[in-house]
Amino acid sequence: MQKIRHALRGQAVIQMGKNTMIRKALRELIETNPVYESILPLVKGNVGFVFTKGDLNHTRSKLLEFRVGAPAKAGIIAPNDVIVPKGPTGMEPTQTSFLQALNIASKINRGQVEIINDVPLIKKGEKVGSSEATLLAKLNIKPFSYGLQVLHVFDNGHIYDPSVLDLTDADLLAKFTDGLNRVASLSLELGLPTLASLPHSLASAYKNVLAVAVETDYTFPAAKQIKDYIANPNAHATAAPAAKTAAPAAAEEKKPEKVVEEEEDDDMFGGGGLFGDD
Repeated sequence: MQKIRHALRGQAVIQMGKNTMIRKALRELIETNPVYESILPLVKGNVGFVFTKGDLNHTRSKLLEFRVGAPAKAGIIAPNDVIVPKGPTGMEPTQTSFLQALNIASKINRGQVEIINDVPLIKKGEKVGSSEATLLAKLNIKPFSYGLQVLHVFDNGHIYDPSVLDLTDADLLAKFTDGLNRVASLSLELGLPTLASLPHSLASAYKNVLAVAVETDYTFPAAKQIKDYIANPNAHATAAPAAKTAAPAAAEEKKPEKVVEEEEDDDMFGGGGLFGDD
């Protein structure tokens, strides 16, 4: 708790106390601020309050950052899986029978017991037995940890689940876009114009006017280019073929030069001597 308070100094304040005193203070506060009435049912168990004006996600990360290792005690429910790693244990060779009782393969190496393979000892949700707790204590393994956990978020009179803090700007934008698309679809289907459906309505109207202009003599500047393209499509496609045919033409012009060189080579080796004789 001291490390957490130090990390949040200047950013947040942690307030712990007896639940009866907290409820009494809340009831007095509710008389002037009824929005705090929703907090009253949540004050039960080992809970406290964190007050902050900063970023809630940053505050939560600081609360969860500091955790303390806890040993496995017999009878508790395991909050996570426990795996005993392979390797030397520091236990004396006389304690191999203890490992055999738990079906853990081991060997004697350099005067101490060594576990051959990683052993899944306890599964999440299972009750810790006395043998497992004793083994973990002998190996000086603290498989569990404890620390603060965020249960609820209170902001402007509303209570949220902590998972809300995991949402990013991209998630919010995706949800907003999905809702906007649904509103636009509903507006278009019912024929009720809204700001969400207006761009789609204008685009559909433009397509209809453009289709009428293409099929009739009526025209307007935006439709003139489309009508020119439909009337003479080859005129808009001459630039690309011209560029493609330029390279073959150049290649054809070089072919006679190559033939002449080959003929000159034949005369040099066949018709005349290589060293200048006739």
